[in-house]
Amino acid sequence: MGGCRLWHYAEPADALRDALRLSEGMSYKNAVAGLRCGGGKGVLVRPPGPAPSGRARNDALRDFGDLVASMDGQYLTAEDVGMAERDMAVIAERTPHVTGRSRRAGGSGDPSPSTALGVMTAIEVACERVFGSRDLQGRSVCVVGLGHVGLGLARLLRKAGATLVVTDIDRARRADAEALGARWLTPQKAMAANVDVLAPCALGGTLNHESLPTLRARVIAGAANNQLSTEEIGIALAERGILWAPDFVANAGGVVNIGVELDGPYDPRVARERVLGIGTTLAEVFDDAEARGVTTLQAAMDRARARIAAGA
Repeated sequence: MGGCRLWHYAEPADALRDALRLSEGMSYKNAVAGLRCGGGKGVLVRPPGPAPSGRARNDALRDFGDLVASMDGQYLTAEDVGMAERDMAVIAERTPHVTGRSRRAGGSGDPSPSTALGVMTAIEVACERVFGSRDLQGRSVCVVGLGHVGLGLARLLRKAGATLVVTDIDRARRADAEALGARWLTPQKAMAANVDVLAPCALGGTLNHESLPTLRARVIAGAANNQLSTEEIGIALAERGILWAPDFVANAGGVVNIGVELDGPYDPRVARERVLGIGTTLAEVFDDAEARGVTTLQAAMDRARARIAAGA
């Protein structure tokens, strides 16, 4: 099971690498979340500029639906970057193997609120580990990326009393920052913001050799997939005393929510309870990492691989 991403790439090979990298992450995510399914990822390549709309978009979605249908249930698709609930409805015209359809259509709807809730829980658990309290009142947080998940997370943080710094590559999102009462920074400056928590919620690879020396947050927990450019960055973060919540643990709320849909019939109360369970899982990952003297990435990957090996 995995989402379908609509994005632009400089070269076709870049799209293939992204799909392979993301599908690996989905395998770990689904395993750690306790879902009885493997991981996959669909990537639709769009040209630079504005995203396609109308007939062109729908034709591409139907073609993807035909591809999913040809797999005869071996792959279940869901919403990802660049996609929306209405897109899943178009794909569902060609295949029943679609999750995240509207509640009216019997699905669980947009998964982003559940992803945001899971990341919020991860931030609370990580803050408790580093600062001694889950209370986010007055805690400073920088949210990098104000898409569906990032904006939802920022709203949860504001409600909890956090002091917000935000950014996005789309300057139109500055209006959202003003509505939140958040301070706006450029994406380049946001990674180096002097805050307690950094929440990467855009695309992956932002924790790399260039950004590492500039990081000032003591906690990193966000919704972006594949945040570490290499595994060595995870070691470097630990050496600097920065607690990183493994992304495939923290951002699993969406797939956990979809897992409830697959159990059927969908119950939002059950979904919320299971998403909040991400906090317990993350605390166990932190405990394991500390006890074994390994990085949080290693502890989370070992947990995922053990579940995959056991077929659970």
